[in-house]
Amino acid sequence: MSLPGVVIPFVKASACGNDFLLVDAAVIAGDLAADMGGITRRMCDRHEGVGADGVEWMYPHASADVEIRLINNDGSEAEISGNGTRCVAAYVCAERGLEKITIQTGAGLKTCVLTASRESEYEFEAEMGEAAVGAELAVKLGDGEVRGIPVSMGNPHYVVFAPEFAEDWRTQAAEIQHSGQFKQGVNVQMVTVDGKHDVSVLFFERGVGETQSSGTGSCASAVAAIATRRAESPVRVHAPGGTQRVRLENELVYLRGAARLVCRGEFFLS
Repeated sequence: MSLPGVVIPFVKASACGNDFLLVDAAVIAGDLAADMGGITRRMCDRHEGVGADGVEWMYPHASADVEIRLINNDGSEAEISGNGTRCVAAYVCAERGLEKITIQTGAGLKTCVLTASRESEYEFEAEMGEAAVGAELAVKLGDGEVRGIPVSMGNPHYVVFAPEFAEDWRTQAAEIQHSGQFKQGVNVQMVTVDGKHDVSVLFFERGVGETQSSGTGSCASAVAAIATRRAESPVRVHAPGGTQRVRLENELVYLRGAARLVCRGEFFLS
């Protein structure tokens, strides 16, 4: 059988339903490397491609186990995904047998420590650095305004607390993203507080839209809940894709959750 065009090997992984394609960036070069956003869009298309929330392009690094560049499924670049980073850690763990994996991201060096594994599923706790929590910020919408907490986890978040999730929360989240108040765009989290150590979250991310989960979004939601005295560390963050755990220690944020290696294959770039 004659294969069309360039063949790009990939591994697909999922962390609480947040799915990523993991690709060795060395497989593309020259003009192809210059169109990484376009290639990512094609690979992530859920009808004409493999389907994913984004691609973690992997590079060798002098002092870390791997360096990654995250491109969302719309072709835009992001600083980091906590779940995507954990997916890469699962891949490195499976390929090299490492239990402590250092990963250079666009938001700095992250260390993932293996806490459990079973078949193709791996659980890690990752040190996510310090969170920068801002003062409550009002965002004007077409039918009023919403108030939320801006949080940076190396990427921008806006956390909105409510007693319950509104039916039109996706529309509201999209309007927040396009409000013009966030120069780098923003990841929106809608949060309900379920108890002293439990929150439920819905995610609407830059370059993707609604996702089943988010690692940095889980951290931002938990930290915002702690900062506003709605919750205490550690916090279980419940999302449609599953539960992650966030704790604070000496101002550092730690994220614990699972990542599963789903499959490997080849994408035909014709």
